[in-house]
Amino acid sequence: MPFLSVRLHEGIKTVEFPRGTSIREILDTTNIRVRSGCRGNGSCGLCRIRIEKGIVNSPTHNELIHLADGQLSAGVRLACQTVPHGDVEIIVMNPSAPPQWKTIPGGVRRNHLTPARTAIALPEDVKNPYGIAVDLGTTHISLSISELLTGKRIADRYGLNPQAVYGHDIMTRLTSAAASDETAGRMSRLGISAIGDALTDMSKREGIDLKQAVYFCLVGNTAMLSLLTGKNYLLLLQPKRWMEYIDCLPVDRPQWQEAWGIHPEAVIDIIPPLAGFVGSDLLAGIASSPSGGTASPPFLFMDFGTNSEIALWDGRSFRVTSAAGGPAFESWGIGCGMPAEAGAVYRVDLKGESLEYDIIDGMKAKGLCGTGFIDLVASLLKLGVVSETGKVRSAGARDGYTLTEGVRITSHDIDALQRAKAAIGTAVDVLISLSGMTFADISRISVAGVFGRFLNISSAQEIGLLPPIDPLRVDLMGNTALAGCEDIMLSTEAAERVREIRERAEVINLSQYPLFGELFLKNLYLRPMGS
Repeated sequence: MPFLSVRLHEGIKTVEFPRGTSIREILDTTNIRVRSGCRGNGSCGLCRIRIEKGIVNSPTHNELIHLADGQLSAGVRLACQTVPHGDVEIIVMNPSAPPQWKTIPGGVRRNHLTPARTAIALPEDVKNPYGIAVDLGTTHISLSISELLTGKRIADRYGLNPQAVYGHDIMTRLTSAAASDETAGRMSRLGISAIGDALTDMSKREGIDLKQAVYFCLVGNTAMLSLLTGKNYLLLLQPKRWMEYIDCLPVDRPQWQEAWGIHPEAVIDIIPPLAGFVGSDLLAGIASSPSGGTASPPFLFMDFGTNSEIALWDGRSFRVTSAAGGPAFESWGIGCGMPAEAGAVYRVDLKGESLEYDIIDGMKAKGLCGTGFIDLVASLLKLGVVSETGKVRSAGARDGYTLTEGVRITSHDIDALQRAKAAIGTAVDVLISLSGMTFADISRISVAGVFGRFLNISSAQEIGLLPPIDPLRVDLMGNTALAGCEDIMLSTEAAERVREIRERAEVINLSQYPLFGELFLKNLYLRPMGS
């Protein structure tokens, strides 16, 4: 793919992008923002840049209106109207403040279902009804706005869940809420406010009237839903309730309508979870995946995250479970860990006896995100620098390995990854065993979650994070929870699919499986599953 280079005071920042993407769309996936007051259609004329190098499309009609001949000849263009034809270098002439909320890289993958929400009784003051979809994750919140009548997605955003100040993992956050009603109330308000901030960002930047939003659909893991609504989060600290349905549906819908600035008669639909730690994000994700239909051959669905959820369809039922992946997949708790943002090493390749790496936005390395961490460990395993037990054993390494300045991992860091992947491996082993299947019986694997966007399938299989099947049968899906939420919002067909999945689901409690401890210890080793 080509690269967009942005000349800044501190140097040049480089961004890889798919062909056919406008410069504004490329910038919106980064920390660099250009001013805008329209939906990217060129009507406001604010998003001005200057082309320094490279070839782009010819000026559009709206650019000829907003820009003088002298500006155009000097390389001044509108970012939303300019599409690079290869590598391009620019200067942002009209910068905006760095965003808290970013456009989702690559957009949201969604099934192309026929919109069927026109049956909603529209208020008289709504002419072009919008729907809002939200995936409330432990680490990130992702949102999108779509036209209900056409199904067209017109804006999306993702950002950090601010509740993380009370704990990066689910159990710490639940314990914090349980310790004080005041803390629980603050956590609820933080979640509500964050959703409102993201909607405001889309409204102002894309020129969207939120009062036209008449349908709001939200999915999430059970803990995040309960902390958002303030209902029954204490039940999640009681192991005997983990296999039961937890009611975490809201009671303050009018208050939410006002806080988010949507239509006062908007339908707010919180998709209920399946059980204690199996949320509606899993249901939406399965429904959204290509193999998600119950008529499909056996397939495995793996949603990696702080609370990882896994489902196996054996042709008759979905066996589902959750595994405490912890924050390692997001690189929290890793000495040099960071999210998959600008400056993160996201890919490491072994070339002969040396390591090469790629950095998001082509900047100087600031740290290591989850996928880069997995690549690095897999590469060091091949080199013999890291043992199957996770110990760094290279001479003079002092229990650590330095990839480059600012990127160093230790045996302690690797241990965090081992525990996370052991939980995943044990969950897969249990589901496979209960279904009477083997790895060879799995037709496809769908890998979901933001973490999966840059995942190297081979590296994941080498350390035992993914089952050893043909990599061509592994689909990296990205945020399927948001995609499924959009489908549910737009189509009764998708809503029916979720209902069917719910009816056929059997929740498995890993802790009650007789061989859990033995399987967990086996999966701690850095080697392929089943070996």
